[in-house]
Amino acid sequence: MVELSDSSESWPVVGSVDLHRDHWVMALRGDSITMPGEEPGEPFRRLCLEHPGAAVVLALDEHDRVVCLRQYRHPVQRRLVQLPAGLVDQQGEDPLEVARRELAEEVGLSAGEWTHLCSTYSSPGISSELVHLYLARDLSDVGRGDFEVHHEEADMEVFRVPFADLLEAVLSGAVQEAGVMIAVLTTRARGLA
Repeated sequence: MVELSDSSESWPVVGSVDLHRDHWVMALRGDSITMPGEEPGEPFRRLCLEHPGAAVVLALDEHDRVVCLRQYRHPVQRRLVQLPAGLVDQQGEDPLEVARRELAEEVGLSAGEWTHLCSTYSSPGISSELVHLYLARDLSDVGRGDFEVHHEEADMEVFRVPFADLLEAVLSGAVQEAGVMIAVLTTRARGLA
């Protein structure tokens, strides 16, 4: 029987060069790696986007409506339906605290009940990003505090939609953002909505 479990492993890195690194939390580097073993063979290059991770929140109100955002995302040149989410800004920061912070900053809400849905690597062939997805219930208004919106966030639309409608939009392909899809499908598969 095959063991169904990911495992830690590290292949030898024989060289590394920073392709982009600045004051922000992400960096891009090129690593030259070899396969492990007695005769490692020729090194080959892999690009690595160093990413601190993120948290995504599916906030479900007392009427089974999901708090959603509609926001422009330049890399894909689309305005996407998304969920409140944000980066792990500090090394070692608890992803649940990130989820709480982003729910307040982006939509002015707090939640009395939190459920960890899953954690997933978004694109492990190029990025180290680990995304932690949460279901939040027992919502209450708290305002955004001193959080100031800039750039795309200043144009962000906040709205609520019935969970069933969002599930249908995910299944039909009308909503394609990975965080939304994984959160909605995991919530449904676990019987939480």
